[in-house]
Amino acid sequence: MKNINLRIIAPLFLLLIPLVGMLFSDQVKWSLFDFAVMGSLLLILGTGIDLIFKKITKQSSRIIYIIILILSFLVIWIEMATGVFYSPIAGS
Repeated sequence: MKNINLRIIAPLFLLLIPLVGMLFSDQVKWSLFDFAVMGSLLLILGTGIDLIFKKITKQSSRIIYIIILILSFLVIWIEMATGVFYSPIAGS
């Protein structure tokens, strides 16, 4: 049980990076909503990776699914941050 919780919760520690950035610089300006959205995305990523490790037994399939999951996460994150694809979820 400890291992599962660590795999799911560990990505949330990445939220400490913008928090520390906000303490030392005026250029990083995240609201509580920004932290909640990014925390949700990271929690979904961690849960997805955990499910892949539980359900997929073949190593090559695991790698492919995890790469697809990470690339999907990155596309959503980049779109929300910059609006590259001009979708309704763009933050700019």
